Amino acid sequence: MKRRDLVKGFTLLPLVGGSTASLGAPVATPPAKRDFFKELGIRVFINAAGTYTFMTASLMPPEVVEAIRVSAKQFAILDDVQDKVGEQIAKICKAEAAMVTAGCWSALVIGMAGILTGMDDKKVAMLPFLEGSGMKSEVIVQKSHANGYHMALTNAGVKIIIVETTDELRKAVNEKTACLWFLNREAPVGSIKHDEWLNLGKEFGIPTMIDIAADVPPVENLWRFNDMGFDLVCISGGKALLGPQSAGILMGKKNLVAAARLNAPPRSGIARGQKVNKEEIIGMYAALDRYVKLDHAKEWKEWEQKINVIDTTVKKAKGVRTEVIVPPVANHTPSLKIAWDPSVARITSEELGKRLRTGSPSVEVVSWEEKDSIKVTVFMLKAGEDKIVAQRLKEELEKASKA
Repeated sequence: MKRRDLVKGFTLLPLVGGSTASLGAPVATPPAKRDFFKELGIRVFINAAGTYTFMTASLMPPEVVEAIRVSAKQFAILDDVQDKVGEQIAKICKAEAAMVTAGCWSALVIGMAGILTGMDDKKVAMLPFLEGSGMKSEVIVQKSHANGYHMALTNAGVKIIIVETTDELRKAVNEKTACLWFLNREAPVGSIKHDEWLNLGKEFGIPTMIDIAADVPPVENLWRFNDMGFDLVCISGGKALLGPQSAGILMGKKNLVAAARLNAPPRSGIARGQKVNKEEIIGMYAALDRYVKLDHAKEWKEWEQKINVIDTTVKKAKGVRTEVIVPPVANHTPSLKIAWDPSVARITSEELGKRLRTGSPSVEVVSWEEKDSIKVTVFMLKAGEDKIVAQRLKEELEKASKA
């Protein structure tokens, strides 16, 4: 190489620790963050209603968002991610095994499929067509527990058998019975309680499955039902756990979770469309890990303080009465029932909800038992939003009293 060519080549290389760009060139600024909700004209609101799916449930904390962001930057084998995350979730929740699913509904579908097929690939390929398959095809459910969520089980092809008493359950059991399914939210109203349900499952050798979708807090519920002896436990990830809304957890007996995995993505089967990506799996683990480490007593006190702020403010409006309520099972957090004298505040709960929704800022609440009452929850409120909700409620109730 000639000397002049060598020198010419050097001029194309960056200086050590420097750049090929001119020293006088302006430094590029990162692009402004896009507000997609504003850009697309989508209404956002203060959530004083709760973790309802149609309201997009909960908001993920920074730790979960960061886990998702970091996980999006590398490739991994999906089964490896499920294996390792499942091991950690199982340890936290005191289960033999666990996996991340596409929400609690997906956990019910995949768990039911695992019960039916076991580790038989041929049976996996048959679902949901059970006739002539040799698989069992019936699931027993208490009447008070059959309020819609049990229909997830039918995705696997099973028939629901409704019972109300222990005697009816005993008569309903036959060679086709695949599972005894329990909806924890309805435990207080069902005539057959947890222990008896489990004992009946053991007596007849039938797997038991429980749906605890929105049943934390308390945090102990994450392992309580595994300790009790339920074979499979299903929970939502995007409610109080603050994980991805499209994630959930299936946990329980090792053989049944393994069979469920055989029916789940990345394999083809009835749950192929219930895919959970690596980011959601990692995000769900990060959310669970964060949740169990929280100071739950402190968090409860903070909720009570927010309730008190709203309570004190709204009672300044004429004809208003309040009551603090705590649901016994699902969404077990302090909420505030706000009622009013319709002869003073001439507004229905639906009308109040509409005014809050269309006001600025927009606020969502829930209509309650009577047409002149609403319920406000605070565990989804951001810092300072309790004061905003309190003021908006007071304003609207005072306007209604002057109408």
